[in-house]
Amino acid sequence: MRELDRNAAIETNPAAPHEVASVGIVGRGRVGRALAAALRDCGYAVGEPAARGEVPAGDAILLCVPDAEIPAAAAAVAGAARFVGHTSGATPLGSLDFALHPLQTITGEGAELRGAGAAIAGATPAALALARTLAERLGMIPFEVRDDQRAAYHAAASIASNYLVTLEWAAEQLAARAGIEAPFGPLVRATAENVVALGSRAALTGPIARGDEATVGAQRDAVAELAPELLSLFDALADRTRALAATR
Repeated sequence: MRELDRNAAIETNPAAPHEVASVGIVGRGRVGRALAAALRDCGYAVGEPAARGEVPAGDAILLCVPDAEIPAAAAAVAGAARFVGHTSGATPLGSLDFALHPLQTITGEGAELRGAGAAIAGATPAALALARTLAERLGMIPFEVRDDQRAAYHAAASIASNYLVTLEWAAEQLAARAGIEAPFGPLVRATAENVVALGSRAALTGPIARGDEATVGAQRDAVAELAPELLSLFDALADRTRALAATR
């Protein structure tokens, strides 16, 4: 019965690679829901994401669960599909066949995966080819990350995305304590676009970039007065920004 279903999926999705016409998703969180919809949109047969501990149907199964739950989820689906992979950025392959980590922020509203990076890995050439095919069919840009690189890669991704959110929160806190409601959105958006278009060195502006340490000192005094808990963060960022400016 499963072979008949597989053949039917291939016939109704002729653009899908014949080796994998259907993908099962484990995990009903943000990543699982986003990937299920995106894979379905690009031609794969994908059912509703399965709950943790359940076994979905699919020629390949993708585990979209928290890192700590990957071993249990992998054990639950062992032998159920030719390929089993995970979507973790930091976790090594272990006993799994492949990995595909979307280098994209995914909120409860979903995410645009087309044009985003996809960190891929495979235990065999066939598994790596599958990960690459999935990424490319999703419109993503695949790049390989080895097991020994994964922690550093994921740390870099956290700095680029998660810590950026924390920095914006810190800016909002400081402005609010000064009694200011500033529209930071356009500034943040333009800065991010400049980094993408020009690179970090050319995108850097502001007092440190122009060597105005008197203004930096005044900023530091304001932070110390209004938000002293942010002072160590301010100092660390100023130090790294000076290092960046020195490379220009």
